[in-house]
Amino acid sequence: MASVPRYASTHHEKMDGSGYPRKLSAEQLSIPERMLAVADVFEALTASDRPYKEGKTLSQTLNILSFMVKDQHLDRDAFELLLSSGLYLRYAQKYLKPEQIDDINIDDYLTSTRPKAQRTAESSQQSAKA
Repeated sequence: MASVPRYASTHHEKMDGSGYPRKLSAEQLSIPERMLAVADVFEALTASDRPYKEGKTLSQTLNILSFMVKDQHLDRDAFELLLSSGLYLRYAQKYLKPEQIDDINIDDYLTSTRPKAQRTAESSQQSAKA
């Protein structure tokens, strides 16, 4: 609990140091802080309970997140963990509207050193479990 104020205050920081409020760089952010930043953006993009916007689909959300990773706003490892763990899909199935859950191929977003065939098999297994 002692870390909660720091986590809450760093979820808008960016890996390139251009974030808010303290302009902390990736080196200054812990792994949980980096993961929270990815989770915060993912949730904000997919949220459909806000009166001012509709929730984006999974494919739209992952495209935006991937550009944010390329622009060094979000941490690549945290983004890839969200995908390779299947957490994005479990969250989607629990909290998103069915029409928001469209087909995606996580290999389009992963740069992992694992062979593509292994990543594809893992992705298929996770989809089957869900």
